[in-house]
Amino acid sequence: MNKLALVTGATSGIGEAFAERLATDGYDLILVGRRKDRLEEFAAAHPGVFVRSVVADLSTDTGVDTVAEICAAEPLTMLVNNAGVAHYMPLAELPADKARELVHVKVVAPTLLARAAVAGMQERGEGQIVNVAGMIAFSGPADKSVMPRRAVYAGTLAHLVALSQTLGAELADTGVQVQVLCPGVVATEFHSRQGLDLSAVPRMTPEDVVTASLRGLELGEVVCAPGVEDAGLLDAVFRAGLAAFGGQSPRLASRYRDA
Repeated sequence: MNKLALVTGATSGIGEAFAERLATDGYDLILVGRRKDRLEEFAAAHPGVFVRSVVADLSTDTGVDTVAEICAAEPLTMLVNNAGVAHYMPLAELPADKARELVHVKVVAPTLLARAAVAGMQERGEGQIVNVAGMIAFSGPADKSVMPRRAVYAGTLAHLVALSQTLGAELADTGVQVQVLCPGVVATEFHSRQGLDLSAVPRMTPEDVVTASLRGLELGEVVCAPGVEDAGLLDAVFRAGLAAFGGQSPRLASRYRDA
């Protein structure tokens, strides 16, 4: 039986690059996206590859439920939660429908799709779940000079980091790997859809992001940051977080007590 991968947001950018690479590596593919024409174009361009196209909008409960049912029913070797929207703007300016869409696509969908896929992966003793986030997940402490502001977007990516790390620990010794993929700025349609012109900004290719992810899985990395040369920087972030977690006490910290 061939390896089987399900990729969301597969019609462009990192998702399309994953689909291309996995097709080359011999995977059968279930590709999820909003644009039927692009899904059909990919299938037509790969006549020797099994491609099942699923048109679904992961900003809706119906779309998430449709894809979750597939994740639960099919013997997935790999799940790539890549679908995304940006909506870069301060929280007070972010329309409620856009905030809801963003949280649904980057929090609800990957959480429920992973939940649907993981039981079968555990039973089979193998599987890989890749959650595509971004380095913005680590930008929370940045001061007000860092623009554009994007509190909800950053928060959804931070959720994916914590989810992936914790889920990876839950699945230790089961044969199921979890990775959160955190690229920086990537040369895709993602930013232009938000009206941002980043043509003058150095950007990584989607193909390099996918190469880093697959190599990171081989290395056993839970957090894969394709553009960070010194992996010790990431280790320092996580050690500091664990130190704070371990440094808590039931006694009120002295700085909060009356003088």
